Amino acid sequence: MGDTDEWDPHGEFRTVAGGAPTNQTLSPLRSSPPPPPKPQQNSIPHGNPPPPPMAPPLAAPRFHAAALPLRLRLRTRPQKLPCWRRAARPNDEDYYLIDAPESIGDGFSFSGGKYADGPSKSDEWFAQGRMVKAHPVYGTKGKAKDPIFGLTMGAESQSSDDVFRWFCVEAGSSSNPSVLFIHGFPSQAYSYRNVLPVVSEKYHAIAFDWLGFGFSDKPQPNYGFDYTLDEYTSSLESLINAVAPDKLSIVVQGYFAPIVVKYANEHQDKLNHLVLVNPPITDKHAKLPSTLACFSNFLLGEIFSQDPLRASDKALTSSGPYMMKEDDAMVYRRPYLVSGSSGFALNAISRAMKKDLKVYTESMRNILSSDSWKTKTTVCWGLRDRWLNYDGVEDFFGSANYKILELPMAGHHVQEDRGEELGNLVKRILRGQNVPKFG
Repeated sequence: MGDTDEWDPHGEFRTVAGGAPTNQTLSPLRSSPPPPPKPQQNSIPHGNPPPPPMAPPLAAPRFHAAALPLRLRLRTRPQKLPCWRRAARPNDEDYYLIDAPESIGDGFSFSGGKYADGPSKSDEWFAQGRMVKAHPVYGTKGKAKDPIFGLTMGAESQSSDDVFRWFCVEAGSSSNPSVLFIHGFPSQAYSYRNVLPVVSEKYHAIAFDWLGFGFSDKPQPNYGFDYTLDEYTSSLESLINAVAPDKLSIVVQGYFAPIVVKYANEHQDKLNHLVLVNPPITDKHAKLPSTLACFSNFLLGEIFSQDPLRASDKALTSSGPYMMKEDDAMVYRRPYLVSGSSGFALNAISRAMKKDLKVYTESMRNILSSDSWKTKTTVCWGLRDRWLNYDGVEDFFGSANYKILELPMAGHHVQEDRGEELGNLVKRILRGQNVPKFG
């Protein structure tokens, strides 16, 4: 095999003999001026002066990597993350932060992020689950079209033929009592990845992606599903009948809690226990935080909802004391990277939340404080929630004689921040055991 030249990040070529690099370094190849042409005999007629000699061609300028802007250089040494950006886990440099340097992967570097090759956690997670058909497609069966230009949308934005497809992950024996884990807004079933193994030791644990999220169907609004809170309530009933036909317990986190409580109120005979994790319960909670409200803004909301960072892990990390690994962040980004359907769904559900969340929150308070509510209910609260303030939470649930379990080190998405602790907490709750507080 002959010698070859390959580019070195420092702006130099290295000689590679037989495919293996050597220690010899050479400057980039330059174009040396060719020798002046020799005059040809009898090529010029007699009596005419000879033409002036041609100037040699200019040599190509040498390339220096140092001349590039800092963010465009190829890094060769990982930089240590400053301690003030590693407050939660100071000894773990692999944890991901939104403003972390490129060297540990920020979604745009050549060494990681969306440009990385090979298997990903998203592929591994998808391989663990299955698609479940539940809830019929209503309304038009025509092809979904772009609301602005009227162009036919891709397959990701089209409704299923007759029944929607939900992505579900199950763990544990199906002969054990079922526990359904329901993620919040905006999130995915992946947020329960550290909860399922803990709970599955004694229970049949199930987590799913809501329509519009993760690997579940994401139909274009007005083409079979409009992402209203009423539609989510009726679709939840269809899914539960498909995955847990017998009695079950439900764990729900965040802004989808009022939807689950409305369903549970109509099916109390089907529930063993309900666990509410940082649900919106006060009047102040009925207003979405600016991080989520921006997705419902006119025009800008449609733009923001197509931003993979803003719509996924940035929203998650803004709600609590999170530091997320790059591989985990990519799972949340992937739906927004592969198709615009996730963004259209996010925009639609944000508008629906803005419109009806207050009514649903008031309804949840009325149901939980009613004498007709007989379902065993426990509340878990991450005290470092930056979206839902703890003020008024203890007053309401305490007056209604509900047990509140505080997790001082958890934020809004408790299962993402303290997954194993929440899993152990849920097991104790379902067994009726005394539950310690986690710090």
